[in-house]
Amino acid sequence: MKDTLLLCCSHQQMAEGTRFLSAVTLPCERQRQTAGKQGSSCTSGAEGKSSVYSNKEVCPMGGGATRLYSTLTQALSSSSPLPLPPSHLDTHQPADTNLDPDLCQEQRGSAVCPLDPVELLQECEEALRDRPARFHRKFINLNDGDSAPSSPIRVMQWNILAQALGEGLDNFVQCPLEALSWSRRKYLILEEILTYRPHILCLQEVDHYYDTFQPVLAGLGYSSNFCPKPWSPCLDVEGNNGPDGCALFFDQSRFELLDSMNIRLSAMRIPTNQVAVVTLLRCRSTARCMCVTVTHLKARSGWEWLRSAQGSDLLRHLQNLVQKHAGSPTADPSSDIPLIICGDFNAIPAEEVYRRFITSPLSLDSAYKKLSQDGLTEPEYTTWKIRPTGECCATLDYIWYSRDKLRVDAVLEIPTEEQIGPNRLPSFSYPSDHLSLVCDFSFKEKE
Repeated sequence: MKDTLLLCCSHQQMAEGTRFLSAVTLPCERQRQTAGKQGSSCTSGAEGKSSVYSNKEVCPMGGGATRLYSTLTQALSSSSPLPLPPSHLDTHQPADTNLDPDLCQEQRGSAVCPLDPVELLQECEEALRDRPARFHRKFINLNDGDSAPSSPIRVMQWNILAQALGEGLDNFVQCPLEALSWSRRKYLILEEILTYRPHILCLQEVDHYYDTFQPVLAGLGYSSNFCPKPWSPCLDVEGNNGPDGCALFFDQSRFELLDSMNIRLSAMRIPTNQVAVVTLLRCRSTARCMCVTVTHLKARSGWEWLRSAQGSDLLRHLQNLVQKHAGSPTADPSSDIPLIICGDFNAIPAEEVYRRFITSPLSLDSAYKKLSQDGLTEPEYTTWKIRPTGECCATLDYIWYSRDKLRVDAVLEIPTEEQIGPNRLPSFSYPSDHLSLVCDFSFKEKE
């Protein structure tokens, strides 16, 4: 969530933009010139995550973000964008990747990771034996007395907190530094994933994809795709592990890959720093297709209009994809392929981007509303943290689904305030400032 708007431009226009940035209240960072990592971005301090305080006041942004964007847009609109440096969009594993020595062993020149999820979970629990008790969360069954589906599709959405940002920029004032160490957090993250064993796993702020998550989860039967942010703020942190981004994993025993693409989201046709991974899958047991997306929209208050534009751009891409695979450009966008869209939207339900999704012709609904008594209200929070500016408690994360084609069978409950504790998140018990969201889905019968 700690990312910035990037406008591609000619070298001359970039220089003009840089001169402008030096004159506004948002300070410009030094240009990075490191091997394989090029480019620049502008941040405001640690660029805190968009949320609301516990008294429901919106966190202040501080700075003329809209004026900045408007001025740069006028300066840059006269010519075509300059392509990104290839290093930022290369999703292939770097040749010099050092695999996690605790979780992957080198044998005969290739990585061999634990294949038994029970054994790996036990390994995580053993590594965490001195930590406080983990959150115990129950699944709420939504079948109203009907028998549970024989083979539900389990989906997990989670912003896992980029390691470089957790240690370097986020300023979780009530969280001990030891609790933020990667040697501890990697086990907590894997424990959470292995406890719920999703068939589809959607993650944001992933900056240990190649050395940890991809090899470990591949050993457990997951295939995956990763899309880094073009200009990740992780690269500003000394000793970083590379850019953070979105990653989508799916269980190969349950799904067959049909198509996948990485999207750089735009606003008013101008590329931004936010991305999405879109994957078209076929369920092996039912032969039915579904389209799954993971995204992470712009952080911080003051950028609500940009999140709305990014959300609209994502919906446009998904509608085009569904129509393409439905076989007709004029097909009803909700007529064929079910959608699941997971993300940290950095937006409370009152924001315009939320309304755009709920009123979309794609017939989307938010799965976690099912936890409320009326079925219409989002949880009180999906993130809860304390920073120097105050306590932030808000719902920013969602699992959207095609309500006409998919049924929500079960939803993992949200931990209570007592479980989370007075120091909030992250903590020795929980590795991220965002809670994981987990739902069981099944296909509705075709009419």
